[in-house]
Amino acid sequence: MGKQKSSYKTALDGLHHYLSRYLPISKSEFQHFLPYIEIREYDKKVKVTKEGEVERYFNIIARGLVRKYIPLKKGEQTIQLAVEGHMISSELSFFYRTPSASVVETIEPTILLSISYDSLEQLYSLHPKFERLGRLIVTDLFVKKDHRFFDQLRKNTRERFMDYIKTHSHMLQRVPQKYIASYLNIKPETFSRLKHLMRPTKKS
Repeated sequence: MGKQKSSYKTALDGLHHYLSRYLPISKSEFQHFLPYIEIREYDKKVKVTKEGEVERYFNIIARGLVRKYIPLKKGEQTIQLAVEGHMISSELSFFYRTPSASVVETIEPTILLSISYDSLEQLYSLHPKFERLGRLIVTDLFVKKDHRFFDQLRKNTRERFMDYIKTHSHMLQRVPQKYIASYLNIKPETFSRLKHLMRPTKKS
């Protein structure tokens, strides 16, 4: 039990640090925020948000690995891979209160720090500073999504692969290759070929 409490404290300390990157939040201000946070734990391969249901929570990953994907007629399209310190939710469903077109699913055992839509609205009404913080986070979120979208358009398959390997090499050890290939919009066989070319050749 003590180990679990320590894990939660570490997660909440990480959340405080994360929020403070957008706007300085004192420890006393952060205490006002804590009652609105729910700590949710999941095993791997659990659908946290299912297609067709309204997203109830905005999440930050305290521990674990989560992906978001869109179910298609011929398989799935991964649109986000997120690890510790990153946000993941079905955002359009959360903010517009509409059925989710995407699925949020754990890849590893995961702890989420979550705030429900109703709790967020209450927090905003009682603590205006957090409303400003929320705007900054959402703006950053959509700017990053736009940046990724334009990156996908501008770069060819090899460039997308090389950029991801350079900036996310740690993900190759944690994420199944098929999910990374889907995220980069690269065919699995092409991803395997490019990955093989990255291996150093043995000297005779």
